[in-house]
Amino acid sequence: MAKRIKRFILLFCVLLTAVITGIALDVYRFSLRDETRPAEAAIVLGAAVYGERPSPIFRERINHAIRLYQDGYVQTIIFTGGVGHRDELAEAEVGRTYALARGVPATAVLIEITSTNTRQNLANAQTVATENELTTFLIVSTPYHMRRALALADDLGMAAYSSPTRTIRWISPVTQTLSFSREVAAYTAYRLGMVTAVATQFLQMAYNGHQTHPEITVHPLP
Repeated sequence: MAKRIKRFILLFCVLLTAVITGIALDVYRFSLRDETRPAEAAIVLGAAVYGERPSPIFRERINHAIRLYQDGYVQTIIFTGGVGHRDELAEAEVGRTYALARGVPATAVLIEITSTNTRQNLANAQTVATENELTTFLIVSTPYHMRRALALADDLGMAAYSSPTRTIRWISPVTQTLSFSREVAAYTAYRLGMVTAVATQFLQMAYNGHQTHPEITVHPLP
């Protein structure tokens, strides 16, 4: 019995390592992709702010969206993100102020100020976009974030494309490694959540199918 348990644990560890390695490669390869093309709006995923200033990562996302607007790829920028810990302003409000100060007209900027994670960023931006009859999007974030962001956008049925910012050379190797590891963990959790949801749905369907059949009673022979 002890040998069987050890063999099972070893097999589980090997499979888990293979899965995580595959996901890490997927995240990395997707980070190299750039699908920038004409779209109706750029959706800037939120990031930390320091009072009224965007953090360096958020600043580069905003700058990228501004360039997309200036180069004619989009006519509208949607900033996302609510109020974080100790922040005085919502991330989206800081993004809007930064963009307006750099020449983007107020008529070209939309915001949502209640989201606190990537899924909410996208879902709330989709609501704002629908209200303004916008249907195609460039998702703007850092490269490692794009795999999970585009997967979530697909879940929401959005016509969205990856447009990562490449101006992050100032990030130290340590910070970059931590960012990559964090995103691999987050995307792994997302994929495991999808598997769990599918398995739960399958079991529920099987249970419901069983319930629809009348119970068979077996009578003993006389």
